[in-house]
Amino acid sequence: MNRSLIIAIRLVFGVLALVAMGTQLNIQISSQQSVVNFFSYFTNLSNLFAALVLLYGALQLATNRLPSPLFDLLRGAAAINMVVVGVIFSLLLRDYDLGALLPWINTVLHYIMPIVVVFEWVLAPPQNKLGANQLVLCQLFPVAYLAYSLVRGAMVNWYPYPFLNPATVGGYDKVALYALGILVVFLVAGWAVTATSGRRTASPNTM
Repeated sequence: MNRSLIIAIRLVFGVLALVAMGTQLNIQISSQQSVVNFFSYFTNLSNLFAALVLLYGALQLATNRLPSPLFDLLRGAAAINMVVVGVIFSLLLRDYDLGALLPWINTVLHYIMPIVVVFEWVLAPPQNKLGANQLVLCQLFPVAYLAYSLVRGAMVNWYPYPFLNPATVGGYDKVALYALGILVVFLVAGWAVTATSGRRTASPNTM
């Protein structure tokens, strides 16, 4: 395992995600669209979180600090979220009208970053084992996000994704079915991430 390679991956793609999001946010503001709506997309929140985790991980590795169990949990949560971003976009949103989202930004946020975050996890799996309790913790944000999206959507008549809009899919029962399907993706991704954690290999921080 090349320590410098891991640092470079974390730095380059952490910065790339922030640049992509910053560019799209500037377009959002310039066109007088809602900033709150921008940060109400799971894709944007997940990419922002993943970018910050990558950058902190690069700093941690460059300064020879050992990763804590909390940081490994955050890495796991980022990986799970980004897997879901990639899978759900490919299955449900690939042919959806993305509005003002620039094609290169779409590629970065929905394709490149999910692949990179998973690759980085596999390349440098944490030594701290993630178990069922950590998997449950990783599901708290998606559940909170779903509740926020439905409550806010009902209040302002705007939903970040068509499958969360009861008027689009044919009622809250259909929304619940979509949510259940996405939950399955979260659980499968979570199982895969936790199963690959805690390997008995040397940490990149010690190389």
